[in-house]
Amino acid sequence: MRVGFAPSLLAALCSLASLLPGCATQPGHDTRPDGAKRGTVVDSPEARATAAALDQILASPHRSAENRARDTALRPKETLLFFGVRPQMSVVEVWPGAGSCTEVLAPLLRDQGLLRVALMDAGAGDYARKVTDDFRSKLAGRPDIFGNVQLTTLAAPPAARPIAPDESADLVVTSFNLHTWMMFGWQREAVAAMYAALKPGGVLGVVEHRGNPALPQDPKAASGYVNQDYAIELITSAGFQLVAQSEINANPRDSKNYEKGVWALPPDFADAAFDRSRYSAIGESDRFTLKFRKPR
Repeated sequence: MRVGFAPSLLAALCSLASLLPGCATQPGHDTRPDGAKRGTVVDSPEARATAAALDQILASPHRSAENRARDTALRPKETLLFFGVRPQMSVVEVWPGAGSCTEVLAPLLRDQGLLRVALMDAGAGDYARKVTDDFRSKLAGRPDIFGNVQLTTLAAPPAARPIAPDESADLVVTSFNLHTWMMFGWQREAVAAMYAALKPGGVLGVVEHRGNPALPQDPKAASGYVNQDYAIELITSAGFQLVAQSEINANPRDSKNYEKGVWALPPDFADAAFDRSRYSAIGESDRFTLKFRKPR
């Protein structure tokens, strides 16, 4: 029997399903000040060409209505440009949820690059199986868009396996997953897997709900928030170098002290005891956006 997530932890993950990237079913609300211009510099012909390609992809009808509705909150164009994505790259996307980022990366990389997507371990339980089955169905429904995507797995030890051939990727990206790996207690193994996949000089891009730095980090990140300093220490201790930080996805209105954790905010609205307007006025969570490099 293959070992995956512990049943108790998997049950917890099921309750947090909407926090995985692309799993939310309701549109997000963005009330943040002009974040689109913070931290992203498009200053080369290659970057300008990539930005134009991303504009076309983001306007394409192959993307789901739910994901399109959250573009102002998730800022996929600005975030991917900050990470330095280019159409010629070999990219690994880790734990894609329902595929909001995959909808952008797959057509960008289809002709000149390569996209691998590391899924959850489908053998870990019913929830993980449903997530992976739904994602596979999404890809199968549009072979013209997703036909070149290669699927791998990021699994819990001891079922872990490479997410890509060693030193094959130019870029690895992951969003809103670090807190889940912390809940399971194998965040260091997840970071090590991403390190192994990257070429020397390759980039790791991470987006996560930013915790309150005045509070100690909960080792299990039960609120869904991760302190930025903790994330930097965790990732650099695996050998990465921090090369840039961006406030593209910042939201100073997020007080981070909700009984239901980050789930109280859009798009989840988990705190039924309060009027939604309170959380709509805050908007989606405050997020750190970090760019690391594997040394050459």
